[in-house]
Amino acid sequence: MAKIKKQDALDYHAQGRPGKIEVVPTKPYNSQRDLSLAYSPGVAEPCLEIAKTPEDVYKYTAKGNLVAVISNGTAVLGLGNIGAAASKPVMEGKGLLFKIFADIDVFDIEIDATDVDHFVKTVKAIAPTFGGINLEDIKSPECFEIEKRLKAELDIPLMHDDQHGTAIISGAALINALEIAGKKINEVRIVVNGAGASAISCSKIYLALGANLDNLIMLDSSGVISKARTDLDENKRQFASATQLKTLAEAMEGADVFIGLSKGNVVNQDMIRSMAKNPIVFALANPDPEISYEDAIAAREDIIIATGRSDHPNQVNNVLGFPFIFRGALDVRATCINEEMKLAAIYALAALAKEPVPEAVNLAYNARNITFGKTYIIPKPVDSRLIYTVAPAVARAAIDSGVAKRPVKDWEAYKAYLINRMGLDHKLMKNVTIRAKQDPQRVLFAEADHYKILKAAQQARDEGVCTPVFLGDRDKILALIRENNLDLENAEIIDPRSQSEDKRRNYFGDLFFENRRRKGFTLFEARKIMRERNHFGAMMLQTGEVDALISGLTRKYPDTIRPGLQIIGTLPGINRVAGMYIIVNKKGPFFFADTTININPTAEELVDITLLTASAVRKFGIVPRVALLSYSNFGSSDGEESKKMRKAVAILHEKYPDLIVDGELQANFALNTELIGEQFPFSELGKTSANTLIFPNLSSGNIAYKLMQEMAGAEAIGPVLLGLNKSMHILQLGSSVREIINMITISVVDAQSKKQAIYDYAH
Repeated sequence: MAKIKKQDALDYHAQGRPGKIEVVPTKPYNSQRDLSLAYSPGVAEPCLEIAKTPEDVYKYTAKGNLVAVISNGTAVLGLGNIGAAASKPVMEGKGLLFKIFADIDVFDIEIDATDVDHFVKTVKAIAPTFGGINLEDIKSPECFEIEKRLKAELDIPLMHDDQHGTAIISGAALINALEIAGKKINEVRIVVNGAGASAISCSKIYLALGANLDNLIMLDSSGVISKARTDLDENKRQFASATQLKTLAEAMEGADVFIGLSKGNVVNQDMIRSMAKNPIVFALANPDPEISYEDAIAAREDIIIATGRSDHPNQVNNVLGFPFIFRGALDVRATCINEEMKLAAIYALAALAKEPVPEAVNLAYNARNITFGKTYIIPKPVDSRLIYTVAPAVARAAIDSGVAKRPVKDWEAYKAYLINRMGLDHKLMKNVTIRAKQDPQRVLFAEADHYKILKAAQQARDEGVCTPVFLGDRDKILALIRENNLDLENAEIIDPRSQSEDKRRNYFGDLFFENRRRKGFTLFEARKIMRERNHFGAMMLQTGEVDALISGLTRKYPDTIRPGLQIIGTLPGINRVAGMYIIVNKKGPFFFADTTININPTAEELVDITLLTASAVRKFGIVPRVALLSYSNFGSSDGEESKKMRKAVAILHEKYPDLIVDGELQANFALNTELIGEQFPFSELGKTSANTLIFPNLSSGNIAYKLMQEMAGAEAIGPVLLGLNKSMHILQLGSSVREIINMITISVVDAQSKKQAIYDYAH
């Protein structure tokens, strides 16, 4: 896991609009009439309806999709009692996770109250605003009393995630780990190290799953919680054992399961070796587990281990639970989150881990086939199936247990609603980043004498995405590194103009001359041009000294791409290159082409561009659904542009019948299934809208992505260069650090893919 630098974290929260969340209007507000409907006098009508029928608050307001994340900051993970105001960044972060994983809106509420009565009274008073309440980072034992009282006094879903989140996720992992180990939950000996809110809740869940209380030993900071101790509160007494054991080492001897909810590095390899056959170890302390993953697997080959970290298999991560539990509870308007709903989430998660893993998840982790087993006992957080697996299970349990006010009548329709609500494949860059980190590549930066490049390269290196190599004047680059306090002084720096590079520069020039001698270059010119960084860099890429090349931040696109075309060339069987932008918004990623290279392609050239783009989309684990765009629909106009798009579609239908493609189409029809289904029911895009848009010329494609970027607030990732034989990518002029990092990540995955293609061809 990459170490987060203090200034990077502060900049992330402070730059631009401070904080991580904002309120966005969901209704029109541009005219005076809109404002009159939104506020006075129109707002009086829904107010009167709600006063008459209180349940109508869900019909006329955002209450049904609004959760409060509430804390007093007395037990912030890893930070302790830092107070209400200091906990706000954490609560905003929780709100962000609710939104991106389950499309739930959040107001974070930080309450300056440590007294239980005061806290409960405050939450109860503001509860009418919300459809649900997520309690967070409240210290034990007060958290138990607070949750108990609020659950009894409120009629909306409420959960203290620190207690129940880890319990639910680890419960699912435990079910599967026991199955793999060939053990029964009612027979295994369980050691729980920790006696806080999470440990107490985990232990209760394990008992609900069938564990035997007599086989469970819990420890706090004073050692084993036994009946002989007189210093136990009510919550610990229920787990007091009739045992003579005192220490963690003694408790772990012969144990089948260890659950760590304490602090890092309190378990050693001898303790692991003393456990029973096929031991199950959940070392869940963060950021440092009770025993490191490496030490644990070195101690026992038969171990099944999970941690709270993302850089090892079997991450027990609360994000697998709370967004989807609240989603299901809100959707059926549950009056609480009860034990049946928690158990339903556990069994749904456990079952999902046994299902075949989608290709998108395999691609994200750079794996051929992730399958149920010792290193995969719990679903991955990037698995898009979680929303329509866990949420319906929770919703069904709420209905069956009698706490749902609005039961689901059509479960297939509910599943479709969840998928559409989230947007398809909305986690693309997260998946790409995970995949890149599985096999980092050497990435060459041709414009290393620029702060943005150096900053992005450091972040990419710190994230484990790449090993950066820099081209340029060594002294200038080092000065920039020191001036900006960047941790890059040990990075490889190559100056193509330096005397030390004479030999390599001449070698590259000779190779270039062999390739270009009948295209206007003399040997002298070929060697001379290698002093130019883009040519030198392209030759380093071509000869395999690096795996990917990034350039273009400060130079015009044609000047940057020319060396790549001259030196690297296109993939075998590919006649041209094309430029693609990935446009990411709530509805998922859309792929725009050509946006950067081909000025006015012919119908045949459009076919090539479409095939290149479709191939690239598949590499992201997404099925391309292609629309060739125009100002007309299926022959409604006979202009030259419409005709060429129509001709290209005809060629694609004839030669590539398996490709989902249609046109010529206006953009609104391509993206609106109801519209195209109503007017043109014969089109396959009427079933699922297009995600890949092919433009008739460079002008329209370029304008479209820039309008989306500036006016629609979409994130534009690219341009992704398609068709080159090696991973060379050209930045948009003046790209931000974030945009450069995105391109670095894509270039790494592109390099991985091209290496794999060469390997597959050779074998």
